[in-house]
Amino acid sequence: MKDGLVIAAGDRYMARYYRAPKRINLSGKTVIPGFNDTHQHVRGRPRRHLELGDLTSLKDLHNRIQAKAEELGPGEWITGYGWAEDDLAEKRRPLRWDLDEAAPENPIILSRAGGHSAAASSLALKLAEIDRNTPNPEGGVIERDNSGELNGIIRERAGMVYRLVPDATWEELKPSFIQNLESFLSLGITSFIQAGATIREWGQWQEIYNEYGEKLPRATVQIRWAGRKEMEASGLMTGQGDHRLRVGAIKILADGGFTGPAAYTIYPYKGRETYRGKMNYSEGELNTIIFDAHETGWQLGFHAIGDAAIKLTVEMFVAALEKWPRGDHRHYLNHFTVSPAADTYRLMAMYGIHIAQQPNFTWTLDSRYMENLDGDRLELNNPLRTPMDYGIFVALGSDILPTGPFQGLHSSVTRMGKTGRIFGPGERLSMEEAVIGYTRNGAFLTFEENMKGTLEAGMLADFVILSQDIFTVPAEAIRKTAVEQTYIGGKLVYDASKSEL
Repeated sequence: MKDGLVIAAGDRYMARYYRAPKRINLSGKTVIPGFNDTHQHVRGRPRRHLELGDLTSLKDLHNRIQAKAEELGPGEWITGYGWAEDDLAEKRRPLRWDLDEAAPENPIILSRAGGHSAAASSLALKLAEIDRNTPNPEGGVIERDNSGELNGIIRERAGMVYRLVPDATWEELKPSFIQNLESFLSLGITSFIQAGATIREWGQWQEIYNEYGEKLPRATVQIRWAGRKEMEASGLMTGQGDHRLRVGAIKILADGGFTGPAAYTIYPYKGRETYRGKMNYSEGELNTIIFDAHETGWQLGFHAIGDAAIKLTVEMFVAALEKWPRGDHRHYLNHFTVSPAADTYRLMAMYGIHIAQQPNFTWTLDSRYMENLDGDRLELNNPLRTPMDYGIFVALGSDILPTGPFQGLHSSVTRMGKTGRIFGPGERLSMEEAVIGYTRNGAFLTFEENMKGTLEAGMLADFVILSQDIFTVPAEAIRKTAVEQTYIGGKLVYDASKSEL
């Protein structure tokens, strides 16, 4: 390595031809390019926030809410993120009565992992003027029990309550925002795509990377569509920035997800005669966004989970490409959970529409899939091999279910769910294919494949040293892999043997 770049790669005999002021003998340790996670959500957290990704029971939730209420005082909002009923001892969702019991004098709203549903307390619902007579919002559901009483769960439209939560200041959010970024280094993530930021938030990203960028993973930030006039006035465009921080694709959520569930499917959900989920936009609205963004030069990277949402979005991408042809657009779909029909795959291959897939969803959301899907829709959830066989480019990421590559690597080569069920073994990848999906292919999505993603001469020296050889260990051991060291631009930015660098 020299000046942040790889100058040569090969065996130990090749290394003898080079002189260097420092040599490091890794004694056979496995070294691979740094992971490039194609779907992440970096956030700063205010004082009122509860992290619930490690929640194991409703009793634990009660204690955390109670402690937070004592810290903040009566009347203050309590927010949180990350609970999942499958991880709780009670195997059910927290309802408003659970929240009321813990802190009756505090309005509370806690989002499920994935962000497609939330539990709100009675006080929060009252402040939002939501009662048993409130109709379901367009594209969302306010859940009720058999007697018509609200149970506190809001699907896809929790903003009805969140709009009342006071905005935290940037000064309050910034320290935890930086900590979130730094936490990626221990997972071997040297590059990632932030799955959505506003035009205003882009300025905050610039501030952080101007101050701390040399110590943080490289970031490509997707921008949320704000309307053609607003986007043109912002001066932003895909590809602006440098090798540390750059503007990525436009991000919108075409439909919901299976944590709601609200993913938009062609056929009704399992056991539900008519329910097919919902689009978040009318066809006219979605078409306008796609045409305006594509015509003005943006790359598009849309959330689309259900096969109906995938089909509709792909067809609109194709219509835009027919009207305004662009050779190397690299439009892509995030998630791509329900495998679409062959015609959709063929269109994607023909027009160069790619996929940013999260194989770890097969593990984490397996019970949600078994509850809502059947037949091939269930077996082929989060397809990997099928799109590749059509010649479609597939890059991998983890989202936040959980963050990090190792569960996704395990899921890619085993197709195993958390319950132990194997889904569509024909979709399995080899470990080499999976690693490429998490490294080189991610760089391709951000037009950086000539800069990073492989360890060869002239490429950025971004790499990780692993605790075991993931190419030879038994499949069940992959998830136990740890990162011992992470390097970005040839500089050590994480060392597991030290608390701080």
